Amino acid sequence: MDNLDFALIGKRIKEVRTDRQLTQEYLAKVTDVNVSHISNIETNKVKVSLTLLVSICNAMNVTVDYILGNEYKAPTTAFETELLNTVDKLDSSKKEQLLRIAKVL
Repeated sequence: MDNLDFALIGKRIKEVRTDRQLTQEYLAKVTDVNVSHISNIETNKVKVSLTLLVSICNAMNVTVDYILGNEYKAPTTAFETELLNTVDKLDSSKKEQLLRIAKVL
């Protein structure tokens, strides 16, 4: 993975904050930092720490993966994992049959 895109992270924090009509002052108060630090995160002048990112997300009632955007690659769901495990146990001919069926769907 390359470096995180902190500009995008700051932009998303600001978008969520403004969409929810929250001020930087509010966010600073509930996360126990000063207003300039929130501003600097939103404008990519400083990198947000993981601890503060979680606090900010909790304060705005948003998930960390939304803020991280393209930075976070979600693992497969439990359903997908079970499906892959089931397919893996099939012999080659049944895998080919299943592939043909899946393409029709």
